[in-house]
Amino acid sequence: MTKAELRKKYKLMRKELSQTQIEDYSLAIANQLLQLNIWDWSFYHLFLTIEEQKEINTEYVLNILAGKDKNSVVSKSNFSDFSMTHVLLTDATKLKKNSYNIPEPIDGIEILPQQLDVVFIPLLAFDKTGNRVGYGKGFYDRFLAECNPETLKIGLSFFEAEDLKIEALKNDIKLNYCVTPLTLHQF
Repeated sequence: MTKAELRKKYKLMRKELSQTQIEDYSLAIANQLLQLNIWDWSFYHLFLTIEEQKEINTEYVLNILAGKDKNSVVSKSNFSDFSMTHVLLTDATKLKKNSYNIPEPIDGIEILPQQLDVVFIPLLAFDKTGNRVGYGKGFYDRFLAECNPETLKIGLSFFEAEDLKIEALKNDIKLNYCVTPLTLHQF
């Protein structure tokens, strides 16, 4: 199956999820994350939920990070060059949805990708070797290439791994982990 076919398949699967399922699965994913030995670092990058895309509700992960007194970092997307800038999320951070309904910080303290210890990654599909399929614009591959090689890359998915290997391009960056409501996958 091509990446385009996988995108279509998983967008349809997400579309069929009820709001109750999204909340239950999101909470289960957050609870699974607590089982990982990833909580000794300082800077954690997290995507903010695009509700219209029926993404994982990352509020549960944000609550864990706040409870553990960690620095949460969120992104602002630049659609002219498919890059992102990263901002420390504080109580004073103002968020606004962009034209793609992505909640983004209006301004704030910029954090460099090299400062990040853990990055939680949105995705549509992944395989048993850590390859992933996102929305297809390459935002995260460009961003992850700027991070330190030691930065942990953790995908969050409502669905389990694809049995077939996903085609990987030379710029694609693999996951270290992927967390689903039922399983912790380590690659």
